[in-house]
Amino acid sequence: MVDLRRSLAAITACGLIAALAACGNDSEPAIADPTPAASTPAATSGSTAPVTESTTVAGGPVTLTVTPAADKTNVPVSAEIGVKVNGGEVTSVTLTDAKGKSVAGEMREDKTSWVPAKPLKTRQKYAATVVATGADGQSTTATTSFTTMGAPSKRTGTGLYLFDDHTYGVAMPVVVEFNPGIKKADRAEVQKRMFVTTSPSQPGTWSWTAAGTQAYYRAPEFWEPGTTLTVRIGVGGHPTGKGIYGDRDRSATAKIGRRFEMNVDNATKQMTVLRDGKEVKTMPVSLGKKSTPSSSGTMVVMEKKAATVFDTTDTDGANGYRTDIEYAQRLTWSGQYIHSAPWSTGAQGSRNVSHGCVNVSPSNAKWLFDKTLIGDPVTVKGTGDKLSYGNGWTPWNVSWEKFAEGSALEVPAGLG
Repeated sequence: MVDLRRSLAAITACGLIAALAACGNDSEPAIADPTPAASTPAATSGSTAPVTESTTVAGGPVTLTVTPAADKTNVPVSAEIGVKVNGGEVTSVTLTDAKGKSVAGEMREDKTSWVPAKPLKTRQKYAATVVATGADGQSTTATTSFTTMGAPSKRTGTGLYLFDDHTYGVAMPVVVEFNPGIKKADRAEVQKRMFVTTSPSQPGTWSWTAAGTQAYYRAPEFWEPGTTLTVRIGVGGHPTGKGIYGDRDRSATAKIGRRFEMNVDNATKQMTVLRDGKEVKTMPVSLGKKSTPSSSGTMVVMEKKAATVFDTTDTDGANGYRTDIEYAQRLTWSGQYIHSAPWSTGAQGSRNVSHGCVNVSPSNAKWLFDKTLIGDPVTVKGTGDKLSYGNGWTPWNVSWEKFAEGSALEVPAGLG
């Protein structure tokens, strides 16, 4: 284990997080490389996703108003067609560009607006036609037209730590990054554009870190094995505060695999490994010594490197070291890993000698490495240091109630 104070390298286009030397400061990472742009907005477990179902409101004449206002200009390319209907339901929304080509999109679950499936084009005129139908079958039509703004001069960089066709562990949060961070006053409007669908359906919500540079999405409990996560971060061209706009939409569809958990107890110096709730292996460990304790808390495997180098010579000078490491699995941004440590096998199971990492034998390290997924949970207990929120993917290290407090939107009562 090493003590590194570098910033995190960007995720590569193929979906790997660049390797860092271990054990440094607790700062959040740099923005991740983009995932592919979204083509279709995903529905959300909760209250913010576009969906196609509708609910009839019976009785009274149908009244219908739409936004943006007619002939409005400089409209963001994230514009939604807002609808307000009384006495009926919206039965169709059609949006066309200047050439008459239809734009794909879907209604939000709460029926307040229709969301285009991808950002509109800049400096383009669009026309919208909305039809609402009452219980008696009578329809009312409203129209509007507007012109989108030009390309913004200031953009918020974004990243999504989720990749198409990947399989993750049951504790994999949806992790989104923003640079610069989103101010509290602007988070609600940004959060409305962050859509998550789970199949089978599971409730969930977003929660922001204090600096607004990251937002996590999780359910009250670990994901059900076999879940499909479909995510759209629809902030391309969307206002993010003070004349800044999101750089692009991002999306991914991924799977959740089997349930695989690693529990480390400092009192016994043992790791207990569970698969689908059944104990499959125990192994001795050595944790951080008194001057560099391991963090206690529930963490998530964020990165796996079969071979890497821990190098602290640039931060610790003559006291630093450079060591080849095998089977390294990152747990925190500050550099705590599970990894092979042949030099500490004599201490494993009895004494703590590491710089904060979970040391295991070469054979146990390989056994774990071959079986784990990014997103598998690791819980360490009984050490002299508590895990800091945001030092890694930490949304499972707090209760559901505490996590939900970080949402910029109201979380429905009784959820979870």
